[in-house]
Amino acid sequence: MTLRITVLGCGYLGTTHAAGMAELGFEVMGMDVDEDRVATLAAGRAPLYEPHLEPMLRTHVDSGRLRFTTSYEEVAQFGDVHFLCIGTPQKKGEYATDLRYQHGVVDGLSPHLDRPALVVGKSTVPVGTAAALRDRIQAAAPAARDVDLVWNPEFLREGFAVHDTLHPDRIVLGTDSEPAVETMREVYAKTLADGTPLIVTDYQTAELVKAAANAFLATKISFINAMSELCEAAGANVDELADALGHDERIGRKFLNAGIGFGGGCIPKDIRGLIARAGELGVDQAVSFLKEVDAINMRQRAHVVDLARAALGGSLLGTRVAVLGAAFKPDTDDIRDSPALNVAGQLHLQGAEVSVYDPRANDSARRIFPTLTYADSTLEACQGADLVLHLTMWQEFLDADPAEIGEVVNHRRVIDGRNALDADRWRAAGWTYRALGRP
Repeated sequence: MTLRITVLGCGYLGTTHAAGMAELGFEVMGMDVDEDRVATLAAGRAPLYEPHLEPMLRTHVDSGRLRFTTSYEEVAQFGDVHFLCIGTPQKKGEYATDLRYQHGVVDGLSPHLDRPALVVGKSTVPVGTAAALRDRIQAAAPAARDVDLVWNPEFLREGFAVHDTLHPDRIVLGTDSEPAVETMREVYAKTLADGTPLIVTDYQTAELVKAAANAFLATKISFINAMSELCEAAGANVDELADALGHDERIGRKFLNAGIGFGGGCIPKDIRGLIARAGELGVDQAVSFLKEVDAINMRQRAHVVDLARAALGGSLLGTRVAVLGAAFKPDTDDIRDSPALNVAGQLHLQGAEVSVYDPRANDSARRIFPTLTYADSTLEACQGADLVLHLTMWQEFLDADPAEIGEVVNHRRVIDGRNALDADRWRAAGWTYRALGRP
């Protein structure tokens, strides 16, 4: 019998996973409590921007292979394998992870599980969560212990999520059940046939993998940003430093790009959640360095504001600043904990008139920061600007003509918050160019 798949929670992760499972050949039903989102998805439209996602979604909705519902009862009757793709935000005012949405979905689904089924957790959760959720499910499900749980963390990179769903670099399963492993081998049969490594481990290790990976990446980013401060003070060049470090195979060049730091819906809250959970387990000193990693990251945003103020003669009051970028990274419309928007907001609060342009994230940003001005193009954002800030590394900005932009600004001053623009090209066009950690 061919397995039927359900995906509970149709946000960024769930929408991509549901479409990906349909692409792998399964009948799939997505479920979300947001009726408007379900209606959008049922029409074959993605509620978020991710390259290549909407065409794949539309193909499988049109074929009937992918459907959406708001009913827990319907997904329980339909599916053999139920993927939990539920958000795990940071608790307000705390570092700890808020698990109420995980609990709410499990409590909604479990009473309808009246036959053998497998529940699969995809979200990043504090270590110890999976065992508690399994007990919670089995206590409420009519099928009781015939319902098992596997923890299968996701490793999606925004902007590459479709590729990462269909061609992951590893599959991790947390379980002590061989039947559950065999079911998951069937789910990922095509992926495993392509040579993707499969790692089967216990719940705790599987839960830690994603958080540990994000903590490591955050540490690497904050390390090079700390070095950029030192480079500025010493007159060194952080890009050349990173290139030299990157030739050491123990270190590598990836994620050694100095700039305004990381953001998004995963890395910041995941490292804070790891700090909080370590404290609960009595080993907070083991990860105390992550607090400084977080602090360095936040300090980069303030540093860019300081550079902007200095470039404008010591005061932002009454100045006009163009901000290129609102999303936390290119190829997404995700503005969660976006360094670019954080900087734009700080500039506005200190008296600057701020004009923001992002190729995809203007609408999302406008909902969160309605007091900022939003432009429909790079040139419109830069019209009359006293200073231009490059804060999200969209290809459109890297390809922009500095001479053309120079014709519409008041002053040719640019701060490259991503250290990605061609400095020689901008300077040749008459711009005063400044980047972090570079002369």
